[in-house]
Amino acid sequence: MSPWVWFGCWAVIAVAPLIHAWIRKTPLSLAIGASLMLTYLFQATIRWGLDLNLFVQGALVPAVAFESEHLHRLISAAWLHAGLLHLLGNVLVIILVGVPLEQRLGRGRFLWIYIIGVLGGNIGWTLANWGSWVPCIGASGAAFGLLGCYLACWPKDEIEFPLILIRRRPVAWIALFKFGLEVMQYPSSTSNVAHLAHITGFIACYVLAKPIAKGGLVPIGTVDGGPSSQGSREAQDTAIKSRMGDISTDPWNDGLSGPARRTLERLREEGDEIETRQAWLEQLAEQAKCPICEGKIKAVDIAGITVLRCTTSPKHLEWP
Repeated sequence: MSPWVWFGCWAVIAVAPLIHAWIRKTPLSLAIGASLMLTYLFQATIRWGLDLNLFVQGALVPAVAFESEHLHRLISAAWLHAGLLHLLGNVLVIILVGVPLEQRLGRGRFLWIYIIGVLGGNIGWTLANWGSWVPCIGASGAAFGLLGCYLACWPKDEIEFPLILIRRRPVAWIALFKFGLEVMQYPSSTSNVAHLAHITGFIACYVLAKPIAKGGLVPIGTVDGGPSSQGSREAQDTAIKSRMGDISTDPWNDGLSGPARRTLERLREEGDEIETRQAWLEQLAEQAKCPICEGKIKAVDIAGITVLRCTTSPKHLEWP
């Protein structure tokens, strides 16, 4: 069987946990951790059983990284690891930093930051080692990117992190310590650790963090003790409520009657709370029709906010 067929199987294994998490609306940070572990298990199994090294198909090689047939390496390299310790070190950081960061950003924005960390680290390494045929692998650039984003947006949060022992520490202290250590090690390092990829992944996410985080679940700079505290839930609710649409007017121009009319009145009376608004909008979707085409409408979730949308065309109705 062609090595590229095995590489395709490996890619499916990498993507499957992310698709499952997206559909089930579970944390992508945990799905990425599962994806990294599953792909490593597959990678190790076929290497031992078939003597097949997926580095040939997926590792980042600076000499050819920007050629069209090798562009996939800028992403795939982040799902390949040199050994179990290399894998576990990255997964630990991604989960411990990623889970609370995702609670701040939201799932979609978190995924963008993760990919930016991957690309920032790999592109930085490629440019610094232009022409080299020495491969680079690992998700460390993305892991450092999460720290860079967290430092830019919520530096006063406290999260669990392993520095000798796992305990709660301020994000600013953790991020600056880790970044400073990489900067000091890079000029004199003789190991095979890609310190520059860590640095550029961190910087890429730090620079782009605020534009991406703007409008996320929690306002940038919120100080509430961190996502594990009750304050985080309150901050998310406040951010979502600030984006909820106006229900004082409606697209039916008060022309609804019967049960739909009564539901609309209850919505206006009780629609200040997120869950209550969602419940009344879902009921209204079953009772009312699109004011433009008289077609069916449905309640959909957009970044935590429920709106009514025409099933024929969103241009007809998307309210409130």
